[in-house]
Amino acid sequence: MRNFINTPKGQIHYRWSGEGEPVVLLHQTPRSSDEYLEVLPLLGKKFRAIAMDTIGFGDSYRFEGEMTIERLAEGVIELIEALGLNRVSLVGHHTGAVIAIEVAATHPQLVEKLVLSGCPYIDADEREKRRNKHVIDAYVSKMDGSHLLELWRGRQPYYPPDRPDILDRFIIDALKAGPNAAAGHVAVSRYVMEEKITKIKCPTLIIVGTADPFAAAHLSKLKQSIRHAEVVEIEGGTVALLEQKPHEFAEAVIKFLENTD
Repeated sequence: MRNFINTPKGQIHYRWSGEGEPVVLLHQTPRSSDEYLEVLPLLGKKFRAIAMDTIGFGDSYRFEGEMTIERLAEGVIELIEALGLNRVSLVGHHTGAVIAIEVAATHPQLVEKLVLSGCPYIDADEREKRRNKHVIDAYVSKMDGSHLLELWRGRQPYYPPDRPDILDRFIIDALKAGPNAAAGHVAVSRYVMEEKITKIKCPTLIIVGTADPFAAAHLSKLKQSIRHAEVVEIEGGTVALLEQKPHEFAEAVIKFLENTD
């Protein structure tokens, strides 16, 4: 099911499934809650699963000014407050994981448990590496439509080779995001994560797809920074882990969230 909810700054679009303890799901850039379509009903068997369109993406409101992880995290807080939730578990994938770190670090009273899927580690060295790199998903619309092929080819190496349908869904979200398709990546690359990540005290799960080069490259630093975190590796999982292997992903999340030890 899907809905819009009003906040003081604009409408936020979200999809939801199930009843019970709330779990808020945050997507990667430049996707939308569509990324969780297959995962939502699986988590909804156990929880009240809520996948939001991050502000600036999907059908949620746009805002003026620079896009930062801190500003995107404010949108998550706006949704939680608008829904009248006191405490939630947070699940984030790629950019969504970085946003989840910001929320958990700055509003620990709101976060019961934390799941970081495909999460990068952005410290001073990583920020410097990214400073002059081409930003993926940056595009300029062209009359011959060649920008569509550019977007497709930019993502294709990181997606399952037999799933063009997932790339179709990516293209739709990227076009809807417009300039924000690249701005979300820039926000990640500028985020001072090392000042926030050590503040995370809640139970944490790190999920890594073994065929996701971005996630695999940062796993060691993540484990060092969140020493209490559990780690689950999903064999063959790519950047498109949620659509590619929804059952394995949901199983790992449910097992972690239901664990009371």
